[in-house]
Amino acid sequence: QVQLVESGGGLVQAGDSLRLSCVVFGGTFGEYGMGWFRQAPGGGREFVAAISWNTYRIFYGDSVKGRFTISRDNAKNSVYLQMNSLKPEDTATYYCAAARSVLTHTSSGPYDYWGQGTQVTVSS
Repeated sequence: QVQLVESGGGLVQAGDSLRLSCVVFGGTFGEYGMGWFRQAPGGGREFVAAISWNTYRIFYGDSVKGRFTISRDNAKNSVYLQMNSLKPEDTATYYCAAARSVLTHTSSGPYDYWGQGTQVTVSS
């Protein structure tokens, strides 16, 4: 059984930074493509960032490019999302996801496993 556990969310002010972490238990983390998605109240699930198993491919959603950085540490079965220059519109529940695929996916469909989410709230 594969389990994803996110942490690092919280309440911050606009312009602040946060670092989200996601640890994967079970499975073979080094073979997974990893992604971060977010969902605001009343909204759909939005792609934030994705990274391939070997870090060679990295993609970002347009709204976070230049502000967010995704990274992974295969030795720690972990993926991270460094979020800088946060804006109120970044407020959402952030989800970590894992895909059993050599491809790097920017849509939610191909992801096989999901975390429970961590709340990020940015005040103006």
